[in-house]
Amino acid sequence: MAFWELLLLAVGLSMDAFAVSICKGLSMDRVTGKRAVIVGLWFGGFQALMPFLGWLLGSRFAAYITAVDHWIAFALLVFLGLRMLREARCPEEGADDGSLAPRGMLAMAVATSIDALAVGITFAFLDVAVLPAVSFIGVITFGLSCLGVKVGSLFGTRFQAKAEALGGIILILLGVKILLEHLGVL
Repeated sequence: MAFWELLLLAVGLSMDAFAVSICKGLSMDRVTGKRAVIVGLWFGGFQALMPFLGWLLGSRFAAYITAVDHWIAFALLVFLGLRMLREARCPEEGADDGSLAPRGMLAMAVATSIDALAVGITFAFLDVAVLPAVSFIGVITFGLSCLGVKVGSLFGTRFQAKAEALGGIILILLGVKILLEHLGVL
């Protein structure tokens, strides 16, 4: 996987966390650097952990499904991209709580990184150096989540839907690219 592909993937995966971070920033009574870093650590940490777990899972079964791996990667990425596009049109409730309590942050970190678990499964079928890739995804998500808290405190939810829609489009395009490469079109 080329650097630019990994960068697009990292940005696409982080859009859920960015959108929720905007809501966090909007709902906080006072936004500080420390609070933004806490949000970034939760989301960035889970966004790095989940694709690693997905890679471990996918690696166990890679030998059995290598003939259809490109279809699996395509289907997972398109499914996740379409889900993000749907969520951009119909935002979920519950992310507007300004609390940084571990129970709430854990639930949101897991919820925003489920798609990263599925992407991690596709890593088992692609030429990906997994530790640098998941670290990069985590760092990008950390940075965008910190930025999202600040954006939320300044602008409100104006960019939330656009961020999720962009993430969905990026994931769909990466899925199509993977499929077309394996079919010999690209």
